Amino acid sequence: MQLGVNVPNFGPGTDPGVLREWARTVEGLGFDLLMVSDHVVNTPDVAERYPAPFYDPFTTLSWLAGLTTKVRLGTTVLILPYRHPLLVARMAVSLNRLSGGRLVLGVGVGWARQEYEALGVPFTARGRLTDEYLATLREAWREESGDQAGSIPVWVGGNSDAAIRRTLRYGDAWHPLRVTLPRLRAAVVDHALPALAPRIALRLTAAPIDDPERALGTGSLEQILGDLGQLRALGAETVVLDPYHGDPEETRRPQAAWQALTAVATHWRTTP
Repeated sequence: MQLGVNVPNFGPGTDPGVLREWARTVEGLGFDLLMVSDHVVNTPDVAERYPAPFYDPFTTLSWLAGLTTKVRLGTTVLILPYRHPLLVARMAVSLNRLSGGRLVLGVGVGWARQEYEALGVPFTARGRLTDEYLATLREAWREESGDQAGSIPVWVGGNSDAAIRRTLRYGDAWHPLRVTLPRLRAAVVDHALPALAPRIALRLTAAPIDDPERALGTGSLEQILGDLGQLRALGAETVVLDPYHGDPEETRRPQAAWQALTAVATHWRTTP
């Protein structure tokens, strides 16, 4: 099972120097995948959770591709209805080629109603548009005359039944975000998923968390390693660790996240 990291590409503490250090840390620790988020307009609903500056994911990943050599690069998740699908297809192919075939395109429907309104895209049509755009992406890549156009993995984000149906029709993996282990088990049992690649929290605590509702990826190092072991046993091909917990001030203090990632990476290599 491979491990990835969701790197904050937003917030008051994020600048080119911090992003560069994130990339060096993630690749240097031997993680397999570096992913970033997506928003286009800094509307109030977005700014509350992900304030400016918010670096565009394609631009950011293209820059990071030049600073790294091995780690895969991806989006968790690109909000597909925000951009014309042919533009997304072209940008994805360009980034995939320029990075040596390292792109993973995670996509989703989004949640920010005000941002949809600012972009002139109907919020209530976001599911239908995502399906249509995924079909267009696939068709555009089939018509692309190139050796890497069809090699971009598409991970479909979302925890709903609709997201699972979308995965089965268009995706290469289901990419649920901070979902519970029982929900994952049920989905694996009930559906022939092409692959499972969840994104979970990463919050390392000094003492174990004694709570039956403890989220995956939170707690002591032993608890987090145990969570990863359960996900591996469930058949997850990749697990993405998300060290951001909703407080923008965290972006000013990335060292705590780097320490947690170091602990997980070091001990995961020796976990049987």
